[in-house]
Amino acid sequence: MWSAPCSGGALPARVRVRLAAREDGAVDDDRNAYLDAVLIGGREPASIVVVDYDDAWPARFEALADRVRRALGPRVRRLEHIGSTSVPGLAAKPLIDMLLVVDDVQDEAAFVPPLEAAGFELRVREPDHRMFRTPQRDMHLHVYATGRAEERDYLDLRDWLRVSSDDRLLYATVKRHLAQQQWNDMNDYADAKTDVVLDILTRARTWRAASARPDEA
Repeated sequence: MWSAPCSGGALPARVRVRLAAREDGAVDDDRNAYLDAVLIGGREPASIVVVDYDDAWPARFEALADRVRRALGPRVRRLEHIGSTSVPGLAAKPLIDMLLVVDDVQDEAAFVPPLEAAGFELRVREPDHRMFRTPQRDMHLHVYATGRAEERDYLDLRDWLRVSSDDRLLYATVKRHLAQQQWNDMNDYADAKTDVVLDILTRARTWRAASARPDEA
């Protein structure tokens, strides 16, 4: 049975074991090659800063969301605040994560030029995912097509962390632990969190299934 980390912020033993193979920042050649292929502008050394939750983050999301909506209009199928800055009380990098759902992520002409004209920079191009950021690098806008599993995963994780103080503490502790290291790219830091995120997401899915109305299951 899963147990929460101690209040002093120590990592549970099972989490220490899962992080051990990742936390040295080492990335295999295949992963490096993949990043080189999908990152526009190449990899960037990253010093990760995790700070206490800031009550100003929701307003920052709304301001950015307004820019996206004005740029794309009805092409926005869904726009959500996701990631740690969307969870009150959760320590996070001071970087707003957003989920944008469009009809077809392959149809770049429908959304890339308008977003670039609105001041967003295309940073990642993967087969089923695009990611934009601001020049100040304080926002990531993740773009997916309708029906992708990532949409539900992002929202399940966010909504679960909003109600689970145990997993908020676990996630914050892991992030602060990893932030003490230097990373070749922010994607390497994100990859180091994968096992813990998947662990939390398993509980989020169980919670979502148990709390869904019959017509939502």
